[in-house]
Amino acid sequence: MKAVILAGGLGTRISEESALKPKPMIEIGGMPIIWHIMKIYSHYGINEFIICLGYKGYLIKEYFSNYFLHTSDLTIDMNDNSITVHNKQAEPWKIILVDTGLETMTGGRLKNVEKYLDNETFCLTYGDGLANVNITDLIKFHKNHGLKATVTAIKPPGRFGALKIDENNKVSSFIEKPQGDQSWINGGFFVFEKDILNYIDDEMTILEKEPLEKLANESQLLSFKHNDFWQPMDTLRDKKLLEEIWNSDNVKWKCWD
Repeated sequence: MKAVILAGGLGTRISEESALKPKPMIEIGGMPIIWHIMKIYSHYGINEFIICLGYKGYLIKEYFSNYFLHTSDLTIDMNDNSITVHNKQAEPWKIILVDTGLETMTGGRLKNVEKYLDNETFCLTYGDGLANVNITDLIKFHKNHGLKATVTAIKPPGRFGALKIDENNKVSSFIEKPQGDQSWINGGFFVFEKDILNYIDDEMTILEKEPLEKLANESQLLSFKHNDFWQPMDTLRDKKLLEEIWNSDNVKWKCWD
């Protein structure tokens, strides 16, 4: 099974970092967030990836084409222009990197990698969100129900502390991380059958609009409810939070050794 990763957006809300690199290459703990996402899938036995590139996609190509250089010790012999790689940090990954366009929408990006998909079930997620979703359980859940699409549904925490104030202006309760408004939202980590590509018209199709709305109307969109850790990296504040978690003793998305 393959996993498709959407990695082509501009990342305008985290422009402090994305001005220099594509959002999936922003580092958490010294490694790009896309690497963390791929490590999650790899832990569950998915080692074939299709990465949909767009904004500054060449930097993602360069990173993976020089992966050994980024993760290993080197000896560079200037006399004969040779490089010896020591302590190779290899991953069991096969990666297809596809330029899907600078302005292409999410559905269009998926449509543009159609030729690299087999006629089988595949995973898809965004290149800027981490979670401790059990991918094996997610895929099993999808296949057991026999529908065309499954989305991981999450309830995000509120972004600000919640205060309950009485009539005398006294705070009667304080909740640092309230559970939003209790609504389930799209958390990425999809599982799709290939015929969902028939719901995408062109490069300007937004996956989360017409295709998923139509699938929902046809009762072909299933939700896999995830009540544990999920965190997107939309802003610099989110990046700092993920860094803090990485440096803690409880890195909830780190399922690998």
